[in-house]
Amino acid sequence: MKKFRKMLVALLSVMMIATLFGATAVSADQGGDIYVMFATNVMSLDTNLATDGDSFEIIADCIDGLTQMDADGAAVPAIAESWDVSEDGCTYTFHLRDDAFWTNGEPVTAHDFEYAWKLAMTANLEYNYMFDSSVGAVKNADAILYEGADPETLGVTSIDDKTLQVELEVPVSFFPSLMYFPTFYPINQAFYESLGDGEYGTSPYTFLSNGAFMLDDYVPGAASMTVVKNPDYYDADRVSLNSITYQVVGSSDQALTGYKSKNLDIAKITGDQVAAVKDDAELAENLKVIGAGYMWYVTFSQTENPSSDGSLANVNLRLAISNAIDRESLVDNYVMDGSLATYTSVPPQFAASATTGEDFSADQTRFAEYIGFDVEKANAFYETAKEELGKDSFQFTMIYGNNEGDEVAKVAQAIKEQVEAALPGVTIDLQAMTKAERLEKMQNDDYCIALTRWGPDYADPMTYLGMWVTNTANNYGFWSNAEYDQLIKDCTSGAYVSDYDARWEAMYQAEELVLKEAVIAPLYTKAEANLINPALQGVEFHPVALNRVYKNATFGN
Repeated sequence: MKKFRKMLVALLSVMMIATLFGATAVSADQGGDIYVMFATNVMSLDTNLATDGDSFEIIADCIDGLTQMDADGAAVPAIAESWDVSEDGCTYTFHLRDDAFWTNGEPVTAHDFEYAWKLAMTANLEYNYMFDSSVGAVKNADAILYEGADPETLGVTSIDDKTLQVELEVPVSFFPSLMYFPTFYPINQAFYESLGDGEYGTSPYTFLSNGAFMLDDYVPGAASMTVVKNPDYYDADRVSLNSITYQVVGSSDQALTGYKSKNLDIAKITGDQVAAVKDDAELAENLKVIGAGYMWYVTFSQTENPSSDGSLANVNLRLAISNAIDRESLVDNYVMDGSLATYTSVPPQFAASATTGEDFSADQTRFAEYIGFDVEKANAFYETAKEELGKDSFQFTMIYGNNEGDEVAKVAQAIKEQVEAALPGVTIDLQAMTKAERLEKMQNDDYCIALTRWGPDYADPMTYLGMWVTNTANNYGFWSNAEYDQLIKDCTSGAYVSDYDARWEAMYQAEELVLKEAVIAPLYTKAEANLINPALQGVEFHPVALNRVYKNATFGN
């Protein structure tokens, strides 16, 4: 229906111009309806269940948290008009605006936030860690999540309908920025509890908005979904777009075709299509390469499980594989969209020091002793591993998503060929599956090697380093190191919390342990090559938390 409406508008425009001026050219669509490419299917719009950037984008279109991002990524007021911070930095008092309403007409209240946060504490969810001492340090979150304490003891209280108090265990300098991440968004309790189990966020009828847009068309896993402008949004005058239709496009070829045929206003391309666009002067003017923030990496299961014999628990074998991978070749010959070969476990270009302004990962040679493309070094690690394991050959299966961009399969094949060529006796079988299936296998420790990615949820190195703490949900290798755990604890709730520079240095020490033990093999930091309709202006692109924000976007002449 939406596509038909756009075609009808264009047809009527041509007829009108031809009648009045005898011309056949047509100006840009004035309707404010844009069409945006997604690379993956959106499976859930429940803020507690969503786990990927595309889902978060839709949710953030429709729901405001306490804060929102400005064009530079800073936290600015949203549902909270203002907030106060106690002298010790451990108590935040948020004052909510009076003119924010859900699309069922109910006012947004402090209780909606308290309810949502405590609801998140009742299950083992992927993003629960955002509340714990490694990130948000909300009072009693650790005790609830890891010791079985009552979720009602979480340090969040609705003092009255428009006043929310949050208590922290320790000061968190970036806490207001966490509030624009969907995990911290509100949920209307009466509406949520009126639905059946698992129904929330599965259709326009089981989802409420309080933000710039509202859900118009959505079925979990569908190839397209649409949000339309929310006329009752408190800041509706700021929003120009009438609608955003997201279309799942499975390949870069299809993306380029969709853009050329004017069926897509934002299309992500990779590989050969980027080169083709750069050779086309007209298309090249509309190409924008943007740092996407997230990092692709290989993770290794270090246990014996249904899919692995446990040999990758050997650190020298993991180091051998990591040093057999030519990352520059991956980005130059297979990804080809401006992505950066990466040799650190915290990717570059998203976290800068507050005291020096230096990018945490600016020095990509910092850990060259442990990571790089060096076949001789890889074989030295390999020979040691064979001796330690008493084996001369190894067969592994590497899983990867078949719906995460067409370059992913190419990267997986390249890694297989590079490792097998560098390490005689190693065989890597490839197994493609959906992203959802890949995540399920990783979470259930039913894999051997996985090609995966992680995007920064907030602008601090801990958004990556927190993943490898013992028993963390995102610690897919099930690695455990007491020294590492203590360093992270010191950075989040201990000795270094109040000493910024000491904390920065301690995080480097923690990162060295990750690379020294090859917990992961970092590959590249993703860039996105976007073709953008020149009639579309003001879309804000961010490498952290929410990759695209449309509240200030305009479309047309």
